[in-house]
Amino acid sequence: MKEVVLGIDIGGTNTKFGIVDLNGNILDSKSISTAVHGAIESYLEALSSNIDQVIANSKEEIVLKGIGIGAPNGNYYRGTIEFAPNLNWKGNIKFVELFQEYYEIPMVITNDANAAAIGEMTFGAAKGMENFIVITLGTGLGSGIVVNGKVVYGHDGFAGELGHTLVNVFGRHCGCGRKGCLETYVSATGIKRTIYKLLADHNGKSELIDINFHDLTAEMITQAAKKNDPIALEAFEYTARILGMKLADAVAHTSPEAIFLLGGLTKAEDYIFEPTKKHFEDNLLNIYKGKVKLLPSGLKGSNAAVLGAAALIMGEIN
Repeated sequence: MKEVVLGIDIGGTNTKFGIVDLNGNILDSKSISTAVHGAIESYLEALSSNIDQVIANSKEEIVLKGIGIGAPNGNYYRGTIEFAPNLNWKGNIKFVELFQEYYEIPMVITNDANAAAIGEMTFGAAKGMENFIVITLGTGLGSGIVVNGKVVYGHDGFAGELGHTLVNVFGRHCGCGRKGCLETYVSATGIKRTIYKLLADHNGKSELIDINFHDLTAEMITQAAKKNDPIALEAFEYTARILGMKLADAVAHTSPEAIFLLGGLTKAEDYIFEPTKKHFEDNLLNIYKGKVKLLPSGLKGSNAAVLGAAALIMGEIN
């Protein structure tokens, strides 16, 4: 019988989960919609049903040893998801307590980006590093900060919310209730908002002008940029300038060896990485210049966050 863990990545749009063996191999995985569930009860029912189906269809006999969960505003200390701006379930959700009604095994939750950082350190490009930052660029912007080999949780479990540091206090409305948070500019959602701002401000031609906001994706913007669409190219430059500036600020706090970027927006590759590197170096304090690497995640593929959540629970049960 093979011992496995379950890694769950809860995103604002979709939830991915995977059965992972203790060597970090994903044996099977699946995705369900997060956004379609307005109530946590219906979400947990759908999630458990899909998990049970995947386990039942496993090609080999397995025993589930634990569950690791990465979620927006996941609190490692309390097992809760608290006031997550990108999720339908508002307030303080006792996620672990509710989910253990379905699975009475060890279970732990943390911020989705913290889970990604643990995965990067366990299975990815941060092996051997003790000081680094992981930035997740999905529906929102998450961050996991590792100092001296340990994830920084702070006194209440919420340290490292770089996505909700401010770019402009008079800027874009954020799901957290404030204005001008970083993730309203730098995320898959943020770059979509930038596209529509640029389309409103310019008369230039763009293939994106006839696409409805809800239909527009970061992938479409990338494809347009590859065709030298002026609005798409300007949107990436604008996004990268803000990201580079804020990452330079982050370096001043922990002096990391590297910063890793992962998530849907990084599929744009050089369109996001190259200008971000430029603006990052331009905004660094002199004592940090040339010392901090800006790198793609070493966790390849769409299951990177699942591996991070799996690594989280492995660290608890081993």
